[in-house]
Amino acid sequence: MHPTPDAADVALDAVSAPLSSLVLNDTTTATTDESNTTCSPFRQSTTTPYSHDVLIILDTETTGLDHKTEELIEVAAVKLVKGEIVDTFSELVKPTVPIRGSSFSIHHISEAMLADSPAIADVLPNLLAFMDGAPFAAHNAIFDYSFINEAHKKAMGSRWHVQRIDTLEMYRAVFPDEPSHSLSSMLARFGFDSTVTHRALDDALNLAKCYGRLWELYVAQTQWQRTQLGQIPYLVERYLRLQKACQVLQAEMSDLKQVFKLHFAEGGKPITASTGEMLVSQNRRQYEYDYDAVWPVLHATDLVERGSKINTRAIDKLIDSNSLATDIREQLKAARTLMGENRNITFIKPTPPTEKPQSEKAEDGVEVPEVVAESSAEVIEAPTEAIISE
Repeated sequence: MHPTPDAADVALDAVSAPLSSLVLNDTTTATTDESNTTCSPFRQSTTTPYSHDVLIILDTETTGLDHKTEELIEVAAVKLVKGEIVDTFSELVKPTVPIRGSSFSIHHISEAMLADSPAIADVLPNLLAFMDGAPFAAHNAIFDYSFINEAHKKAMGSRWHVQRIDTLEMYRAVFPDEPSHSLSSMLARFGFDSTVTHRALDDALNLAKCYGRLWELYVAQTQWQRTQLGQIPYLVERYLRLQKACQVLQAEMSDLKQVFKLHFAEGGKPITASTGEMLVSQNRRQYEYDYDAVWPVLHATDLVERGSKINTRAIDKLIDSNSLATDIREQLKAARTLMGENRNITFIKPTPPTEKPQSEKAEDGVEVPEVVAESSAEVIEAPTEAIISE
């Protein structure tokens, strides 16, 4: 099992997956080295996972996190026929690159364990034969797909075309308030032992336990959402009321936190609530770093994935601006690996009418209000990445 992205890194934590997530497409997360064509990700289909005779639950373990430079070291698949487990597949893979320490600490697969294992070029045909063209589901499916797709391109000279279902996005959509959306969290949510070994077959079997119930809840959620489409004007008013209430609550909580800070600043002791929760104060140190000194250290070790994160929005803005030389812009565009789309839903807040100058008042003495064209806008990002994609 590979690491689950932090909640703060994914917009779907705060917004449930839209109705259009129930689609099949082949461009929602298209690799840019395959095609630079931008297409709509909403190709509607009535296909659902259980309408297939077979569904594959897939999991992989790797030497690291970057599918361009790291490699597969374990692949496993569980075959479901109408929701029932009928067969499994599991193979260790000998990589050509070393296993990073940060990855070993998760799956505990050593290079010695892989010494006699076959290469991915030998394992991949067996995996594909086991899947036999069936769609697959995985937790953070793009991770598994990216590594297998990279191996497929190297071994077979073409991109891996397969329908994939992302259970991580489904889990986030159904339970957006969960503090974690890991496989362990989902197992606990559905009443199973939440122990996760981070070995491919174990994790695939665990995901298979949860899949049926997760899919039922996801379908029920989207069906309910569709019943609300005729009430959009009322729901807009309802949303704005909730938004205002949340803003008031946030302001109140901020005010209370300032009082709590003052309590501890003046020597106050921790407070235990009737629920057993304890109010405490901690000082957190913050440092500034010399990035010229930090970057060589991060790149020389296996810490770069944990110690840094590319600001993709900032890079997109640079590419779209006129401030870069053409060759630099093209180099940045060539570094793109995946393409996704977000639909922005915007509330435009009207500016109160302003009073006209005295000279423009009507002859009868009645003031004529003028509505100013400028207005502020609040943008709600509603991610539209497909839960099911190809």
